[in-house]
Amino acid sequence: MAFSDASLTALRVFREVAERGTLTAAAAALGYTQSAVSRQIASLERAAGTPLLERRHDGVRLTPAGRIVVRRAASVVDQVDATARELAGLPDEHGTVRLGWFASAGAALVPRALATLRRTHPAITVISREGSTPALVRALRAGTVDLAVLASAPPFRPPDTETPALVLRTLTERTLCVAVPTGHPLARGEFIDAADLNGQQWIAGSGEDRVLGVWPGLDERPQIAHTARDWLAKLQLVAAGFGLTTVPPVLTPALPPGVRILPVRGGPVEWRRVLLARLPQAPTDPAARLADALRAAATETGVPV
Repeated sequence: MAFSDASLTALRVFREVAERGTLTAAAAALGYTQSAVSRQIASLERAAGTPLLERRHDGVRLTPAGRIVVRRAASVVDQVDATARELAGLPDEHGTVRLGWFASAGAALVPRALATLRRTHPAITVISREGSTPALVRALRAGTVDLAVLASAPPFRPPDTETPALVLRTLTERTLCVAVPTGHPLARGEFIDAADLNGQQWIAGSGEDRVLGVWPGLDERPQIAHTARDWLAKLQLVAAGFGLTTVPPVLTPALPPGVRILPVRGGPVEWRRVLLARLPQAPTDPAARLADALRAAATETGVPV
């Protein structure tokens, strides 16, 4: 079986697996059974004559051959989809850019950038979606997003070890803060002493690579009272007095009543970076315009670098 015999369905499935990181997640996204996904991957590997995925306990990782295939698969699938739209008489997506962003970037940075781009370049269409930083990195590799706004914490390592390395631009640097109920004793001052965070209850959010929402410098096992993925849910729990959570200052415009954001002193400063990432090839003009708008918005909403 030659690779030229690989089906379009198998390429779509493979791209989804590469982006989602697990067969289970890809199956759920596509509405397939996991066994159906496995069969499509197996057929593609037979056509390629080599393994395309490395199966691991925490999901899958692309082999060198898999990285080649996923780049080509993204191009093939996009071209077929564009042809189908043209035959159906739908508008051509020339001028479209696909953006991924991590959750808190949607509070101010992304909406401001999109509003600016709509004023300056109204012909450009942006399709955006939220995701965790690891998921967005996989989406870049799979070719399903063109640009990604990522979060980075010390020691600020590259977001993955794949080749070629992603092109990264630091949009902002910012300090991590803590959200507290306005009626909490810690809300009385202009900052929180790090030692006063001991013994507090926390509202955490699970990420793919770490627990979010708990002060990183805490010198005790945290008391996690609630876990929520959604920022609004976490902040509403804070407002109701059920605990504290860490937040970036960029969330200030989205604070519900009853919540105060305060810096922490008395320990190492917890810096965070917001990165703009893309693959090494030259960006399209719409992508470059969106990148400019994101850099301008970052200047207004954070500490530009």
